[in-house]
Order: sequence, then structure tokens, then C-alpha cells
Amino acid sequence: MSASMLRRGLELLNEDLKDVTSGPKQRKKTAGTTVKDLVSTNRDGVRKQLRHLQQGKGTGKKSKATVKDKRVRSAIDEYRKKQTKNHLSSNLKYFLGTGHAAKQSATQKILNHNSGRLSRHRPDKPVRKPREEKSLFTEDEFQAFQKEYFGKIVEGGS
Repeated sequence: MSASMLRRGLELLNEDLKDVTSGPKQRKKTAGTTVKDLVSTNRDGVRKQLRHLQQGKGTGKKSKATVKDKRVRSAIDEYRKKQTKNHLSSNLKYFLGTGHAAKQSATQKILNHNSGRLSRHRPDKPVRKPREEKSLFTEDEFQAFQKEYFGKIVEGGS
């Protein structure tokens, strides 16, 4: 016979013997006890003990979970379950599949926003090339204007 069958048989026999010897079951009276009576006489932590007793945490029974109730799983299954799935390939497929590219100004704003706050983390601003001033008038038109205004072409500018 297995140990569990023996144990179960003894429990049934024990219950039968209890029913014969004692009539109706009698319980201890706990109506007169208050929550403060259950708290220890130690001064430290009285409020916490009261709170636990009032919430019912102090009088809970221990769980009766045993090894035979648990399901045995292989270590490989547990390892695979705890590992996070790698989404790199699906993310790359998504981003490379879209034909839309962000504007350069938008990407630059994001990069500037995410850069560090210290001055050493900020890159130098790009130097703008000075634009060459272009005139609306050609050199021939300037000479024609000078001839009309001054009556002759002035050399040297001013």
C-alpha cells in the first residue's frame, strides 16, 4: 500500500472514532476577545499588529500546497517561457518596408532634443557659408545709368 492510501485510511478511522466519543462539536468561545487582546505586550509595532489583525492577515492559515499537487515542467520549457521574444527581425521588416522617410528637419529636431544638456554634449553648430551678393542689374545697365545721370562714365566707383 502506498503511504497516501494509509494516511487517508487513518484519517477516516480517526474521524469515525471522534464521532463516537464526542457528541456535538464544541468550539472555543472567542467572542469575548478583542483585537487588542491578540496584540503582544511589546510596545514596538502595536499599530502595525492591530492593522494586520483587523485586515485578517494575522489569522490566515498556511497553504497546504505539496509537491504532489505541483505540475512538473522541464527546465527547457521554463527557460523558453522566461525568455523575452526577440522582435528585431519583425521591426526591421516593418521599418525597411515603409517607403516613407522622415524629413531632415524633423530628424534634426529629434536629435537636438535628445542630446545631452551639458555644453560638452552639444555639437558645434554648422557654419553657414556667406552668400555672394547678387545684383539685380547687370554691369552694362549700371554704366548706362551712370552715363545718363553723370553725363559720363565714372571709373573707380565712388
